[in-house]
This record gives sequence, structure tokens and C-alpha cells, in this order.
Amino acid sequence: MGFIKKRIALWWAFNHCKQQEKWKNRPIEIQNIWFQKLIKTAENTQFGKEYNFSQIRTIKDYQEQVPVFDYEKLKIYIEKIKEGEKDVLWPGKPLYLAKTSGTTSGIKYIPITKDSMPFHIEGAKSALFHYINKRKNSDFVNGKMIFLQGSPKLDDIHGIKIGRLSGISAHFVPKYLQSNRLPSWKTNCMEDWEAKIDCIIDETIHQNMTLISGIPPWLVMYYEKLIEKSGKNIIQTFPNLQLLVTGGVNYKPYEEKMEELIGRKIDIVQTYPASEGFIAFQDDVDTNELLLMLNHGIFYEFIPMEEIHKKQPKRLTIEEIELNKDYSIVLTTNAGLWSYQIGDTVRFVNKKPFKIIVSGRTQHYTSAFGEHVISYEVEGALKEISEKNHILIQEFTLAPEVNPSQGLPYHEWFIEFERIPDNIHAFSLELDQALRKRNTYYDDLISGGILRPLKISVVRKNGFNDYMKEIGKLGGQNKLPRLSNDRKIADVLEKYLKKP
Repeated sequence: MGFIKKRIALWWAFNHCKQQEKWKNRPIEIQNIWFQKLIKTAENTQFGKEYNFSQIRTIKDYQEQVPVFDYEKLKIYIEKIKEGEKDVLWPGKPLYLAKTSGTTSGIKYIPITKDSMPFHIEGAKSALFHYINKRKNSDFVNGKMIFLQGSPKLDDIHGIKIGRLSGISAHFVPKYLQSNRLPSWKTNCMEDWEAKIDCIIDETIHQNMTLISGIPPWLVMYYEKLIEKSGKNIIQTFPNLQLLVTGGVNYKPYEEKMEELIGRKIDIVQTYPASEGFIAFQDDVDTNELLLMLNHGIFYEFIPMEEIHKKQPKRLTIEEIELNKDYSIVLTTNAGLWSYQIGDTVRFVNKKPFKIIVSGRTQHYTSAFGEHVISYEVEGALKEISEKNHILIQEFTLAPEVNPSQGLPYHEWFIEFERIPDNIHAFSLELDQALRKRNTYYDDLISGGILRPLKISVVRKNGFNDYMKEIGKLGGQNKLPRLSNDRKIADVLEKYLKKP
């Protein structure tokens, strides 16, 4: 039976990838088709009437008539949906409202419709099929698979289910994977993340785990507790572990730590799922590039970074983007999101097909002195210097110190080390140089005597987990911002610093 299951998976994967080539080979045409379809479908919604969709013929018409939206601007329509109104942003009512924590808007409720939900599922399935087809190996389908996710228990308001995206997705695990899936439904429904991890360990420690999926901070926490209980590394506990599937945050800063916990390299498939839509995934396991999903219910626009704070920013289609530039990603979707700026920045690294890396967040940057340092730069600098010095990083964030008690202002990096460098001062100088190479504005500020080199504050073991627990955001879909423009996070972290 196991052999048959593997052969079927290989056949499905081959045929799926062959079908995907059809849209990969004509991306601009496919995007134009989706644009017209989305406008036509929503023509008679409240939003469509307000913005005269019936008069829109071209992308230029759309960009002139429909401004860029963020959640605050869209909130008036979401509230109507929550009150039970139909045909607000999309025909009918959404099936779900995905509940997510916003950076500036508190709790956000993102609609998921009967038209958009299949693409969330198809995106995840496509990522696995591309992996199987690339490796010509489907062994993992016969083992146990763990999906570290939020609670699948959903609330209800006017017939619309409300919950976390990962909890909603738990209701759509294919039947052929149900018998392989862990943890149990009861454990998945637990809200206390630390207690949930303990139960997951009890349920998985003696199983033949072959695939583990979750965002990197969750995986690290799970692995560390599992090692503490078993006294073995992960590959000793799960000798047939073949694949990690990650998403939510950039995997690169966690790569070395993961490899140490696991005990050897294993295959990683990175995905880019969001409540707003399944945007991209790593279609080639041997690269870190993510294939942009251009035939999955989304029309994309991209705002150059230098334009994002303008009242009427320039909006580019995939036909107009340039490689190796950072853009704020803007979505128009079959869930009823219209030119919606989700807050992520991406960088195109390939056009045939269109592939991206996620470079940061529009709200998560440090620019207290005009330097506009982004996540991609700080993560790259830290990875370079930590690998050079064979130093493992558990977690980190940084914030500006604008008014120090003495001396010039500086960037303060809060870092939780697995192994602290022997010479923290030398490490910080190397890190500062690595960041200066990546950001010329920061380099100018240092060389011009406006800033002094960065300072590292060492966070004690599990300090970041304790911080997230204190603010009520441990586990779930909550992620620690890498960068801040103020001291709100930094001031609280002071109590979690390692004592001399």
C-alpha cells in the first residue's frame, strides 16, 4: 500500500507541475485575464458601484479610479461584512474572516471567500508537488506529518466563521493525509501555546515523523523541548524526517540553528502564505527564490520603496518591475481586496518565471536618522558575520537609541545567542561593517559622525519567548518584528538582558 501511495504521489506531482507550466510561460497575459475577471465579477458590489467598476476598461483606468488601500481605509467595508451585509467587497458573504494581528491596526479581519479559499489550499499543495517532482521522491507521504498551527476552533458571526488562517486551513487537510496528520484535533484546539507544545511532543516523540511544517520560531521551540525530553537531536528521534515546510518569516536567520537542532541538513520548502492570499512558494528546493503565484486569484501591483509614503504612489505591474529593487506588494483578489497594501516588501530576482524574495515589512524598518534599514539588510549582515564566526543566533531585534546618556546616537541590537561570541565588541564591529556594506545611507551616517557603530545588548536564554509571553503573543501566528523605529519593544526587553 505504501509503494502505491508513493507512485500515485509522483504521478500527481508530475502532472501538476506540467499543468503549471502553462501559466508560467505567459505570465503577463494571465495577469491581464485575472484583472478583467476580478473587475467584472465585483461590478455590482457596493465597492464596485462606489468606484465605477462598470467604467473600468484598463489597468490604467483602475489605478486612476481606485486608490491604494490599507486595513484602516478598508475597515469601513469589513465592519459592514461583520454586521451581516452582503455584496460589500465581493458577491455574497465571505466564508471566513481570517483574524490576524496588525502592526498598526490592532486585530484585523481579512475576508476569505468561496472563490479564494481553494487557492490557499492549492498553493500549499503545489509547493509539495513541486518538491516531489524536483526530488523524484515521495517517501514522506507514508510517514507522519505535523502541522504546527493555530487552533481550528472558529467563532461565528452572521454565518461567517472567524479564526486564524492556520486554524481555518486545518479544516482543509486532504482526506488522503488525515490518517498521517498530527497533532490530534484535541491538542490542536489548545490555546495555551506552552502546554500545547508539551502535548505535541507527547504525541509525536515515538512516531515516524517525515514532514514537519510551521513557522521557524515555533519549530525552534518544539525542537528544543523535544531534545530536552528525549536527550537526542531531532534526526536521532525522527530518522526518516525528510522535509520541513516553513512560512511566515524569512527562514535564513534560523537556518544554522535549525541544522544544529536537527543534526544534519534536510530539505526545506519555504512558502509565502498570507491571510490575504497564497502569494508564493519555493518551487525549486535547491534555491531560495519563491515563485510568484500569478494564476491564483490575485492581480498584483508593486510600489517602489521611494514611493510608498506618497499620497498617489506609482503602481507597477509585473510587466514594469525591475530586478533587485524593493517593492511594497499590493494585491487585488477574489476575496474582495482592492489594491490592498499588505505591508510586505519583496525583491524580484528572476523574470522567467517571476520569482521573489521577501525583503521586509513596510512598517518594520529603522530610519530614525534617515537610513531606512530594512529586514533583508540586517538579516543578511547578521547571517554573514555569525556564520563567519561560527556563532548561533536564537532571535534578535533592533531599535534606534536617539538620545543616549552620553556619546553619539546608535542602533541597539538585542540578540539572544545560542553561543555568545568570545569578543562581543569585535563581533559588533564586524556586524556594523557588514550592515554598512548593505546600506549606503547607514554607512554615510557612521562615516559622517552622525551615528556611532551599533551596540549589542545580549538577551538571556529564552528572553524573547518570555517577552512574547508577557505581551500575550507567544505562539499562534505572532512574529517578533526584526526592526523598530522607536523604543517600545527595546524598553521592555531591558528586563530580559543577560546579567554580567
